[in-house]
Amino acid sequence: MRRLSLLCLAILFAIPTARAEEGGPADLLPALGSIERLDPRFDSLVPKGAVIEVLASGFEWAEGPVWVKADGAVLFSDIPRNRVNRWKQGEGLSTYLEPAGFTGPGAYGSERGSNGLTLDRQGNLISCEHGDRRVSRLTPGGGKRTVADNYKGKRFNSPNDVAVHSSGAIYFTDPPYGLPKGFDDERRELDFCGVYRVTPDGTVTLLCDTMTRPNGICFSPDEKRLYVAQSDPQAPIWKVFNVQADGTLDAGKTFFDGTKLFKERKKGLPDGLKVDSAGNVFATGPGGVLVLAADGTHLGTILTGQATANCGFGDDGKTLYMTADSHLCRVKLSTTGPLPGP
Repeated sequence: MRRLSLLCLAILFAIPTARAEEGGPADLLPALGSIERLDPRFDSLVPKGAVIEVLASGFEWAEGPVWVKADGAVLFSDIPRNRVNRWKQGEGLSTYLEPAGFTGPGAYGSERGSNGLTLDRQGNLISCEHGDRRVSRLTPGGGKRTVADNYKGKRFNSPNDVAVHSSGAIYFTDPPYGLPKGFDDERRELDFCGVYRVTPDGTVTLLCDTMTRPNGICFSPDEKRLYVAQSDPQAPIWKVFNVQADGTLDAGKTFFDGTKLFKERKKGLPDGLKVDSAGNVFATGPGGVLVLAADGTHLGTILTGQATANCGFGDDGKTLYMTADSHLCRVKLSTTGPLPGP
């Protein structure tokens, strides 16, 4: 989604990794925020003494972290800079892909790059591209292929976030944040914000057109439920849908309402999210990353103090990487989350 705050830094640089073990040394390198514990169940997910480590900073609006097992690195978008970055332990920061979301001539608004990223079942990078208004696949040879760029002949607004089903179907959200004038852009061809599915044969199906600003998207471990964040300040909620046998969705219901947190002026709106192997939801939103039990109970929050866009499991599944405004961060967990790709 759009960046909600901007930390202006003159240069792009890597920050050495800080240790996050419980009882670590007093001379920890740069870290952010704090950990809020609201329910005893939280302690089994995020260990006491956990630290939000800052790995790299200086981005305009960081988004979409995805762990690439084959490389042992995390990729993430910097939307305004139209770039996908790579960060690897021991190597630091580098540019992975540029341009990443807009390949046309001239300028195209301030949110033209790629947004949400994931891997398909073969390990190829799947990108939601704002500027080119499509979902793409980066092929092993380095070229991009369009997965989908329209619904019934009308171009998408600006695909935002993406999740891959075990069938190979790709589910994604399509708010208009990447259009130069957003909701009022004359380039809009669809008068709604949709949640879609693309099957491996390229068939595009509209699954939901009732969410005002659908954003982050993720399956439950058994793929029977699909969670979708709504980044609407008038209705900052997360919805959960039952996934039908044919891959479509039911009408859905509110899973968690973030209105109270948003009214407390905590930075951020419902955005990217991931679900651990036990069904707990790690959802970026007001305050940082909310940790929600499968029954919707708010267990605690990883309080970054920043407008936090997205998160993803990495390393051995017990690390949560987070994009928080101009920072790439991580926190070590006790729970395990599924890694993308094969």
